[in-house]
Amino acid sequence: MNTLELLNNQFKYPFPTLKNPNADQLQEITENLWIDGEYLWLYENNPDLRKKYKKTKTAHIAAQWFPTAPVERFKPICRLMLWTLYNDDLYEESEPQDIEYVRSQSIAILNGEISAAESTIPLGAMLNSLRQELLQFIPEESVFRFSQMINRYFIGLETELKYKKNKTYPTITECIALREDSICLYPFLQLTEVETGVVLPPEIHEHPVICRLQALACHLVTYFNEVQSVAKDEATGSIYYNIVKVIQNEHQISLEEACLEDLRLHNEDLKEFVALQASLPDFGIWQEAVVNWVHYMSMVLSGWKNISTKLARYNAMEFPNAAELREKLNQI
Repeated sequence: MNTLELLNNQFKYPFPTLKNPNADQLQEITENLWIDGEYLWLYENNPDLRKKYKKTKTAHIAAQWFPTAPVERFKPICRLMLWTLYNDDLYEESEPQDIEYVRSQSIAILNGEISAAESTIPLGAMLNSLRQELLQFIPEESVFRFSQMINRYFIGLETELKYKKNKTYPTITECIALREDSICLYPFLQLTEVETGVVLPPEIHEHPVICRLQALACHLVTYFNEVQSVAKDEATGSIYYNIVKVIQNEHQISLEEACLEDLRLHNEDLKEFVALQASLPDFGIWQEAVVNWVHYMSMVLSGWKNISTKLARYNAMEFPNAAELREKLNQI
């Protein structure tokens, strides 16, 4: 079965696909000032691994998700995108109990409770820079909501590692719930405020329809991602929380049939997303801003398909070697 063909031909989105014109400029910053500069020490003795991170084109992914952000507002988004990559790869081989410490330290830095110097996690300074950059554009309250979404990501990551360690599968329902968090899309959705300059009140963020739309967006990206990364997950022993592999295990069906079931679940959630988007409740003076936010949310879905099917990280099996990552963590 050709998974790339399935992704390109069967996973369809009725949303526009735009790209931020500042992508090349921020990719240059990512590669030269961050990967080979500020964060060089992480993989200083491994130029091949740094090359793989550059090939992932994190600024170009961010450019599809935040197509209209001016360059200065686009920068923290690109820093976050690189952080998600580094963090995922650093801890995907960790013990589940170790994640709790990394989570609490990361959240404390993002909330301004401790400084990077006071933290003992490798990516502390990166999170501190991110906090300072975000505060230029959004209030403390928004940064706190963002940090709560990073918290959800870490809880999802810890749950994944438990399944991996025990070599057990969750149910399909359990897997969808944990991947909703661990896919790490929630934090990015909050940063639409950075892009648009419109800060929505808490009652809108807490509205059940808005919460459901965000959950559906996370599901949709996950369903797409699972088909795309199934070969990578088989190679790294991460099959226990790949929805396709979980479907295959629960229903005892072929990999191809499991991919098609994943597509069916995807299409069900896409139908619900489109229906909710078309019939949003009345948000009064915030109506236009909410409609716009949901519109930006929809472009994340079409944008992820557009960029990710071209990424070597998934399509050429170019991802960091687990033993290399374990060794790096032991040195830190």
